[in-house]
Amino acid sequence: MGRMLCLAALIAASSTGAAARTITVEAGPDAQERLQTALIEAAPGDVVQIGEGRFELTDGLSLDVPRVTVRGTGIDGTVLSFKGQQGAGEGLLVTSDDVVLRDFAVEDSRGDGIKSKGADRIVYHNIRVEWTGGPKPTNGAYGVYPVESQDVLIDTVLVRGASDAGIYVGQSRRIVVRNSRAERNVAGIEIENSFEADVHDNIAQYNTGGILVFDLPNLPQMGGHSIRVFDNIVSDNDTPNFAPKGNIVATVPMGTGVMIMANRDVHVFNNALEGNATANVMIVAYKQPFEDAKYEPRVRNLVVRDNLHGRAGFAPDFPGGKDLAAAMGGSLLPIFWDGVGGADTNIRVTDRVGVLSLNLAKPTSPVTEAKPAPADLSGGADIAEPKPVVLPAAMEAAIR
Repeated sequence: MGRMLCLAALIAASSTGAAARTITVEAGPDAQERLQTALIEAAPGDVVQIGEGRFELTDGLSLDVPRVTVRGTGIDGTVLSFKGQQGAGEGLLVTSDDVVLRDFAVEDSRGDGIKSKGADRIVYHNIRVEWTGGPKPTNGAYGVYPVESQDVLIDTVLVRGASDAGIYVGQSRRIVVRNSRAERNVAGIEIENSFEADVHDNIAQYNTGGILVFDLPNLPQMGGHSIRVFDNIVSDNDTPNFAPKGNIVATVPMGTGVMIMANRDVHVFNNALEGNATANVMIVAYKQPFEDAKYEPRVRNLVVRDNLHGRAGFAPDFPGGKDLAAAMGGSLLPIFWDGVGGADTNIRVTDRVGVLSLNLAKPTSPVTEAKPAPADLSGGADIAEPKPVVLPAAMEAAIR
């Protein structure tokens, strides 16, 4: 009997694997209904193959089935256009695990381009999200937006025009963002309230701010830590801030290269940083009022090393910045620190460029209380580099 049960189990497992299908959806009339039906009726293991052409969609799409691959023919071959979207939601919402999204584009969604929530082991590969009318505050907030997830891979993604962040990962753990490009967004790439992230081999150009590592209060996951930002090109972030008023990134100065706020155990190294009008690197505390006693607003245990710096600080975009630059001979030093916490924050900078400290007493101190002066942060204590992020092998295999 035991042998028969084992045989039955093997047959059932084999049948499940054999049942995996490729569901093909072509462009044309009723694309909205046909594509959403395919996403609803897909079973674990299936591939939803979206054909070549433009899909004119009038509502958002959603996927809530695990182990599904959604695949197009390329970022210019398969285009999901939401220009006629009637609601205000995402272009595509994913709420299931082990999903692979690859080889298609999303254009002009009313809300976020692609959002995944609570979706573990999510893969974004060879995706383009774009608002084709250029930077506008009415554009969707985020291009690709995984949140509340474990194991996130964003590889070879292009985002243009997001009114918050082009590539954003929030309240997540074990994250890799690589080989991607963010252009003409408010924030190019943002890692927020997350643990263990590697951001490398990306290009962040022509945004308001290039790469942001933030931690904010009053969220289910706080205490962002163990982030490595390395081998990126972060240059010419010269787009005026077009975020809607009240948004936290509405405070990001135009011309910010890499910005670290209220995180710990962050290493920024081997990046090429140039043409950022406010600063190549900004190190700041969270300045807004908050009531959460568990929240730490200062940056702690930060290393900035071995970066290549070009021109920076030539047109600082914050109150009093231009006067400060004039007083320093026409430009600020490439690395900008608000000075909050002083030596207690354990910040070490060994790049061979200057650091300007505002020497503010506390996070909420106004800039008018600043006592700007060059700072030598090269002698700080050794700070262990976070370990490389290792994702499940199946995630890497999915994009080969």
